[in-house]
Amino acid sequence: MELLSVSGISLAERGQEVLQSISFTQQAGQKLALVGESGTGKSTLLQVIAGLIQPSAGTVLVQGQRVRGPADTLLPGHPGVAYLTQTSELPHSLRVEQVLRYANKQPPADAQSLYQLCRIDHLLARRTDQLSGGEQQRVALARLLLSTPQLLLLDEPYSNLDRTHKQVLQQVIADVSSRLGITTLLVSHDSADILSWADSILVLRKGHIVQQDTPERIYYQPANEYTAALFGDYSLVRGTDRQALKPVSARRAAATVLLVRPEQFQLKSVKKGNLRGIVRSVQFFGSYYELEVELPESIVRVRAEKDAHRPGTAVSVCLKAARVGI
Repeated sequence: MELLSVSGISLAERGQEVLQSISFTQQAGQKLALVGESGTGKSTLLQVIAGLIQPSAGTVLVQGQRVRGPADTLLPGHPGVAYLTQTSELPHSLRVEQVLRYANKQPPADAQSLYQLCRIDHLLARRTDQLSGGEQQRVALARLLLSTPQLLLLDEPYSNLDRTHKQVLQQVIADVSSRLGITTLLVSHDSADILSWADSILVLRKGHIVQQDTPERIYYQPANEYTAALFGDYSLVRGTDRQALKPVSARRAAATVLLVRPEQFQLKSVKKGNLRGIVRSVQFFGSYYELEVELPESIVRVRAEKDAHRPGTAVSVCLKAARVGI
């Protein structure tokens, strides 16, 4: 069942097009991630969906009801839509229990279960100014969930959190999606935040959508180099190198390149492969090594589990699988 429908949303500010004819839908219970480089309109689009910013054109529907911007309503925001900003914006110096009591619309037992789900039941007696950034975000999230929203909008929820608090909040958001069944739209600039979480990813560039697909297809088959770069390292393989790795017609080979992730390459001995290269450098990343290999027409990055090669070593390169982009 379709819960969110965004149709033809455009927004101009000071003569600049911030959003350009954005259209997409989100099914009930679906985890949708919105990604893009800074300044591309992600947060602005989220605020339009929440009813906090008035678009220049287009409509947003939540369960068939139109979301109206500030120009059309006395109070900004849409019933049933909860919006969590990058900063928690909790009242200063109040006890957590007070903040949550003022927002609570649920029976005490249900509210207590929600506090446990958000990992804040041990924080109720503390003042808000005694909480870490990660604790504040979890309290702010719990306060929003107490209103039983249909759609949860998360705007860079992991910004400025250390690794430990980020991991806790990631687990909380995963539990909220799965156990409460709340439809969630999350904005992030970090691919590591959303590849393992999202059901679908929407890529935004300069105010318009450039690709929407599953995480696996976005990662391995990006529509362009912009999308590829958002999700990690890659190598572009051209010309005769491309033909040696994945033969195609001469016309197609001249017009296209291969986009290959480091882990998609495989190294073999020179005697067992067709595409030969020289190892230029070797870097250690803990659980793996990454090699820079110079091919006749390309320089590629290759991931390896063992430190079996040294700079200057001759190797042969092939693909582990044919699932490569562009």
